[in-house]
Amino acid sequence: MADQIKSLDELNEAVSDDIGGVQGTMAELETPREPVRDELGRSYATGRRKDATARVWVKPGSGKITVNGKEMNAYFARPVLQMILRQPFDVAGVSGQFDVYATVRGGGLSGQAGAVKHGISRALQYYDPALRPPLKAAGFLTRDSRTVERKKYGRAKARRSFQFSKR
Repeated sequence: MADQIKSLDELNEAVSDDIGGVQGTMAELETPREPVRDELGRSYATGRRKDATARVWVKPGSGKITVNGKEMNAYFARPVLQMILRQPFDVAGVSGQFDVYATVRGGGLSGQAGAVKHGISRALQYYDPALRPPLKAAGFLTRDSRTVERKKYGRAKARRSFQFSKR
């Protein structure tokens, strides 16, 4: 009987050690994120939407947004596209505090605006990890995976059939 009690005590110690180890790993998982910045104080991120890919650099400044060497107003003339680019700053509450330099390729203007928005959101999160919760809650850190469906053989388009003729 004494042997059993001794082994139960050893078992309890082993279990408590295992639980402590699990709690230690949980604490390691919840460590705060570190800011990711280059030697010039910028954060870089890639944003994607449809067929467009944007490379985005964010640094503290006056709120100037440059896309492919042009001002945002010149590159994205439609007010809706300009609003899309400003959304991450409004949600994070840092409007006018960061300058953005972006290069974007592929797709159309709408896809490019979405790609730059995704890149800005990711770069802001890398610059200041405290901005991650509002950006994530708004869904700006998730890449929109919807793309154009490919054309199938024997079809006019992706799903459209050629016109049927009985005679």
